[in-house]
Amino acid sequence: MIMHAGEILRRRGLLSDEQLRQSMSDDSGGVIQSAVNLGYVDEVAALQALAEEAGLEYVDLREFDVDLSALVGFPQKLIYRHSLFPIARREGSIVVATADPLDLYPLDEASAATGRHLIPVVAERGEIARLVKRHLGVGSETVEGLVAAAADEDDGLELLDAIESDGSELSEMAQEASVVRLVNEILLEAIESRASDIHVESQSDGLVIRYRIDGILHPQPVPPEINRFQAAIISRLKIMARLNIAEKRLPQDGRIKLRVHSREVDIRVSVIPMIHGEGLVMRILDKGSMVFELRGLGMADDVYNTFHDLIRMPHGIILVTGPTGSGKTTTLYSSLLEIRGPDNKIITTEDPVEYQLDGINQIQVHPKIGLTFAASLRAILRHDPDVVLVGEIRDFETAENAIQASLTGHLVFSTLHTNDAAGAYTRMIDMGVEPFLVASTVEAVMAQRLIRRLCPSCKETYQPKQTDLPTDFPWDRLAGKPLYRPVGCRACRGVGYAGRFGIYELLVTTESIRQMAHDRVSSWEIRRTALAEGMKPLRMDAWEKTILGNTSVEEVARLTKGDRV
Repeated sequence: MIMHAGEILRRRGLLSDEQLRQSMSDDSGGVIQSAVNLGYVDEVAALQALAEEAGLEYVDLREFDVDLSALVGFPQKLIYRHSLFPIARREGSIVVATADPLDLYPLDEASAATGRHLIPVVAERGEIARLVKRHLGVGSETVEGLVAAAADEDDGLELLDAIESDGSELSEMAQEASVVRLVNEILLEAIESRASDIHVESQSDGLVIRYRIDGILHPQPVPPEINRFQAAIISRLKIMARLNIAEKRLPQDGRIKLRVHSREVDIRVSVIPMIHGEGLVMRILDKGSMVFELRGLGMADDVYNTFHDLIRMPHGIILVTGPTGSGKTTTLYSSLLEIRGPDNKIITTEDPVEYQLDGINQIQVHPKIGLTFAASLRAILRHDPDVVLVGEIRDFETAENAIQASLTGHLVFSTLHTNDAAGAYTRMIDMGVEPFLVASTVEAVMAQRLIRRLCPSCKETYQPKQTDLPTDFPWDRLAGKPLYRPVGCRACRGVGYAGRFGIYELLVTTESIRQMAHDRVSSWEIRRTALAEGMKPLRMDAWEKTILGNTSVEEVARLTKGDRV
């Protein structure tokens, strides 16, 4: 097992339990950097301890004579991104100074890029930064220096829409080759890292870039001088999304269409003005990596079998609920593809159309010109559909039209933002829909979340004590079997998790549930009745998958709430 850096320092007596806790809760950097900033440990002593633990040599770069020939062919982007610096050649290998000896992924990446064996040594981060400035020059930290090593290479990214320039100074700066290549690198790295979102944030101390991978935000190191090009980078992204670069006071939304290594990628861009400059969030829709298969989403057999029958009903409403990013669209698309055939007509109305599906008619809503969910749904019913998907029920008008579509013999799929399945009934009633209409049309509600999957390459078994587990953990089902916990390896970049799968709570509208919805009973009473009738709650589904070794106890506790009913 790879031990956490903070645990190594605690075990060696350099940090107390309380100091380790404080260092882990501080957000100024990694555990070591936080402990140093808080004055708990000397950086040299900490690095020497880590070097000894990893079986590496500690080097004082102030006394070391750097061999500049080692820089030849070494990727500059890795020097800035991971605080690496090649300092010598030794018998055909390259000696590389690093401030993080427990993170082997950058070293593997550098070894692959150079084709050489690397010998890591440990050095202070500040001394590595000093070497960068001293031997590469101050100008090397600009965007030009960052991309110079790959200036003549094809980065594999192609913009599918033509770029329009207004001829302004900012527009021209955003079109410079260095800025273009840096923005491409940001996008490529996010796509290759399986990120779902890219956050580009303007803070008081400069530009911050974070990737959301498997639902968790990960800060990305950037060279300090990148801040000089902040305006150009943001303008470049706005130009790619066909937005107005002169408008910096109002929010804007756009879309970038790319081809990355022969596969198409759509990026939804949202720009919002902040106090320190504009902030961008980009949602990545990687069409080439998506597989819409209902059986492969992670549903337990009993849930899948019931849902498989529900989506083949002749009429009614089936709702999928959950927060943003919980996989609702994937579930709905997979359901539509499961029932798609030449004998039925499926029409969807979405905002936006995230993925284009063969054999399914999809409508992109445009609220600015009056093509709302409600308006498009009224038009859809004149096209003789069998199945209708409404991207989201947001208001009374959309809910009313979905109800009418169901009453006139159509099967309607849609989504709602509620925390659990039972809340969908009261949510629609709160919108103004008559309770008897909700009771008679809603056939089932599926609540779901996406939970991280343990990395199969490094997860390890352990034998828990009952006192170490949450009180609602089904200890009797464990039956002496071990559980699994994350470790961290090169395959998962030290996180311990790789990918996500769904956990589900399926509430079928029985006669008793219909009566309760008709009588405006509260959502917690509906939930209590559903549980009594055999509904498996979201958290129990997660616990069962924990026992199977798919995820960890900590991940379930982070993502779900225990039942108190």
